Amino acid sequence: MKTKTPLLYAGLAATVLLSAGPLYFMLVMASRVNDEIVSLPPPFTLGGELMPNLDRVFSNADVLFGQALLNSLLVASVATVCVVMTSSLAGFAFAKLKFKGRNALLLFVIGTMMVPVQLGLIPLYMLMTKLGLNGGLPSVTLPFVVAGFGVFMMRQFAEQAIPDEMIEAARVDGASTFRIFFSIVFPALRPAAAVLGLLTFMERWNDFLWPYLTLDAEHPTVQVAL
Repeated sequence: MKTKTPLLYAGLAATVLLSAGPLYFMLVMASRVNDEIVSLPPPFTLGGELMPNLDRVFSNADVLFGQALLNSLLVASVATVCVVMTSSLAGFAFAKLKFKGRNALLLFVIGTMMVPVQLGLIPLYMLMTKLGLNGGLPSVTLPFVVAGFGVFMMRQFAEQAIPDEMIEAARVDGASTFRIFFSIVFPALRPAAAVLGLLTFMERWNDFLWPYLTLDAEHPTVQVAL
């Protein structure tokens, strides 16, 4: 077993500082006026304009920034929950269930990861228009409730983390497939599900192009509002 040396803790502390540095600098800039932001050298301490700056942002009737934050939180949260559940179910099926065409279907799912997002913007916009969803939050949520990357990731993790003998033992005891999934498989997938959830939430929160195309001025997300 490797010992925890002071050098290890020093390295971890340096990593934390480097990761937190941009966040701190963002807070410093938010607490300054424009002239101080563009000054050289830039300020590295907090100023006294944080609350007035925040008040100007949230009181701007043309931007609806508070509503945009809530919209992004709702869209990202719903998409994250859906992706984690659908990817876990599909990953379990591809890894542990035997059915005809499994490998071909998995190759198709992996193939969807190779298609650039930009190629689907026009067909997706036309589909949302036909469904009457353009302009509202469902148009930026429904297309992203399933992710090919998530399915592949959960399949790979399930293949290694869940022994076939455990599933067979549950079947001998009379457990259904869904009971096996929720009682045995999903608890074992929690580490991968946490990583997938984090990646999905960040992706949906930071998405700009599709929300910019489909949302109206009354339903902005935070990136569109910015």
